[in-house]
Amino acid sequence: MIALGVILLIVGFLTGISILWTLGIILLVVGAVFWILGSTGHAVAGRRHYW
Repeated sequence: MIALGVILLIVGFLTGISILWTLGIILLVVGAVFWILGSTGHAVAGRRHYW
């Protein structure tokens, strides 16, 4: 999810499409939250680890 967010940010920045930029930021934030929750031992979406 973090990688997809970065890709959308880059594509949105290069093409000037603001919706891609916004979606990229949202995916980055959500991916970072899931990563932090997974690394602290909390189950995320039924999984112990979230990569």
